[in-house]
This record gives sequence, C-alpha cells and structure tokens, in this order.
Amino acid sequence: MIVQLMIWSAFTFIEWLSKHDQLLYKVIMFFVFFYLAFALCNRVTQSTAKTLFITSLSLVIYSSIHYTLALITH
Repeated sequence: MIVQLMIWSAFTFIEWLSKHDQLLYKVIMFFVFFYLAFALCNRVTQSTAKTLFITSLSLVIYSSIHYTLALITH
C-alpha cells in the first residue's frame, strides 16, 4: 500500500510538472500510472481481484488525502 501511495505521489508530481499539457495526455499518463500500480500489486498478491481492490483503495485514499489537504491549504 505504501508503494502504491508513492506511485500516486509520483503521478501528482509529474502532473504538476506538466501543467500545460492537454487533458488527453494527462488521462493517458493516469492510465500508465494506474497500470504500473496494478502490475506491481499483482506481482505481489498474485490475485487479480485483490489487486484491483488494493489499487482502487489506494487511489481513493490518496485522492481523499490530496484533496483534503488542498482544501485546508487554499
């Protein structure tokens, strides 16, 4: 889970660096990072259902932390 949160943090950093890119490129980048997180978790768990659950859960947790901190700081 920690490694996946690091992957989502890297995605946020890369997205911040590419703030002038078109939306299509950001969506493609999101799917690349999602696949990376999924493949890494699948390598560890060896179960597609668990992998999908863990990856989705880590994305939800990271998003909620990210947007909560954004609301607090702005």
